[in-house]
Amino acid sequence: MIGNMNQAVLLIIVANVLVSMKGFNDYAFLNKYKFQVGSILSGEKVRMLTSGFLHVDWIHLGFNMYALYLFGGIVAGMLSTPYFLIIYFGSLLTGSLYSLMFHKKEPYYSAVGASGAVSGIIYSSILLYPDMSLYLLFIPIPIPGYIFGIGYLLYSIYGMKKQVGNIGHAAHLGGLMGGFGLTLLLFPSLFFVNKLMVVLLAIPILLLLIFGDKLKKI
Repeated sequence: MIGNMNQAVLLIIVANVLVSMKGFNDYAFLNKYKFQVGSILSGEKVRMLTSGFLHVDWIHLGFNMYALYLFGGIVAGMLSTPYFLIIYFGSLLTGSLYSLMFHKKEPYYSAVGASGAVSGIIYSSILLYPDMSLYLLFIPIPIPGYIFGIGYLLYSIYGMKKQVGNIGHAAHLGGLMGGFGLTLLLFPSLFFVNKLMVVLLAIPILLLLIFGDKLKKI
């Protein structure tokens, strides 16, 4: 199956694995390139990109790369490799921007992970192929793609509220907003072809934009 994987998806997975492995064994490297609010506000904007290639451990890395493997080929195949890259890196950056906005008063807040980019790819693939079904590890029955996407969203909201681990949960949410918006911008006919799915996916995004600040107060 790897032989049939889109080359851009494969290269991004390899880059994530190599950079994350470096971070596992070199804390100074991890500390230099992770997302950290104070450092970014002081001018180290590159962290908003580099943090997306670092992970806290093999489980964190594996989950994100497995999700990218499942959904990345759909986006690259149905749009194109350049559009896939635009959505991937655009979602990574919108994830970082949302994290920065959400944690702007916490200068020592830090996080790592490709979650923002992967969230954007997940939302993009659901928009493009709303009828997809997935066979996930340890689950013997097919699961609709949009169910996986909603579950990923709920997990992200819970993680952001509880600030679980060193994982960029807020980036999940910013990333899916980016993936949603960029996909519609690049493929506007989806407004008419998959109108119901566009509306369904837009609802939680609108709720997050309106009530996101209250997550810290719950």
